Amino acid sequence: MNKFAKAASAGLVGALTLASLAPVAKADGYGSAGCGLGSIIFHDKPGFIQVIAATFNGTSANQTFAISSGTSNCGSSEISEAAAEAFIQTNREAFAKDVARGNGETIASLASLAGCSDATAVGAVLQSSFSAIFPAASASDKQVSTSAVETLRAHSELSCDQLI
Repeated sequence: MNKFAKAASAGLVGALTLASLAPVAKADGYGSAGCGLGSIIFHDKPGFIQVIAATFNGTSANQTFAISSGTSNCGSSEISEAAAEAFIQTNREAFAKDVARGNGETIASLASLAGCSDATAVGAVLQSSFSAIFPAASASDKQVSTSAVETLRAHSELSCDQLI
């Protein structure tokens, strides 16, 4: 079997697997191929179209970026909240230092990820809530990230529209 036949065979198996999942359309406006640029072009059309959408997402390498940035139909508040919490957990040490100072790279990145209107205001709110966000050195990463997101959500003046 030549290289082309092997690739076509592997592609057919993947396409059939994905096509069997296609009838399960998501309420978010995308089908089983998931969010990404393919979902904007092909929406939640059933069947083989989802294979094309998934192939487009994969070959254009946009789905990972869309998920992490909340774009291309990947911008639901649940995804953005989870991304914000994961960001805080991953960058906990730097985030703690920036919250203590009231500014810094992690605060600017979090403000952007959460869709907040003003990173400077986010830094001031987080700094004034430091003891609630970091109640003890032994607080888990999950507790810290949940407290930070709840703090942002509680301050409507920050307009963190990806967390609402």
